[in-house]
Amino acid sequence: MSSNQPLIVSDIDEGPQTLQQRFQEWGYLHVKGYVASEVCDQLLDELLAVLAPYIGFDQQQQKPVLTGPAFGETDPIWDKVYPKMQSLESFHSFFHTDPIAALMDKLQGKPSFVYPIKMARISTPNNLGFETPPHQDAHSHNAGPTMAGIWVALHDVNDQMGRLKVLPRSHKHGVRKIGPADGVGGVQCEIFPDETTWHVSDVEQGDVILFHSCTIHKAEPNTAKDLVRISIDTRFCDYGAPVFSTNLEPHHGWRIEGLCWESIYQNWQHKELQYYWQDYPSLF
Repeated sequence: MSSNQPLIVSDIDEGPQTLQQRFQEWGYLHVKGYVASEVCDQLLDELLAVLAPYIGFDQQQQKPVLTGPAFGETDPIWDKVYPKMQSLESFHSFFHTDPIAALMDKLQGKPSFVYPIKMARISTPNNLGFETPPHQDAHSHNAGPTMAGIWVALHDVNDQMGRLKVLPRSHKHGVRKIGPADGVGGVQCEIFPDETTWHVSDVEQGDVILFHSCTIHKAEPNTAKDLVRISIDTRFCDYGAPVFSTNLEPHHGWRIEGLCWESIYQNWQHKELQYYWQDYPSLF
């Protein structure tokens, strides 16, 4: 039977060596309040604008709420709204801002490369059984050992809303066998019998969780009455490390007709981040 312990909190003011050592020991870092609230609010507002009328915002609870039928990744409603989310210039540029770049560089100990694929997550209530199962990004992203994930909470997330859970030290055993599973991605990786303690906490707006490519992580079910969890994430590596070609395409561009970079860039105001990876030296 599994149990939970709180996420270990890291302070951004700790030295790079301390943070790197903790990351290598536990397989993740949890940095509290790293992203400014006004930055999170602005991006969340833009995401909610394209999620209407299915998801709104409750001013009293200060959280997104379901205002239509429940849906999950790859459902018809999700496929309808997701290209609109992907087309937001602010969503993609968020991961290229100076604070995010500084955090990634500090973890890597050298300049980082942000993967072009950017992910937005929508966890609605009343959709139990379809949450993301335990998995490793090393498998799903065909990634090497220096790749890491960066996940950002755009609003407070409590224990009913489908929190992100990590299996501490699971990265030390390399890439594992996989099998079929319900939920996002459709696969689950092997978990050893002695791995029974997960790390998970309520998170607050602006919290960042970084995790190793081999760290097993999953989503809890959203058991709330109407609250929706909206978060964003991407992957990165030290500059020059190999990056597999599937990470150069829009998230779910392989299955949603018309979701391609040309359509995403159509209404962007700036060109600096358009096709920025084309000269990257190690694509395969």
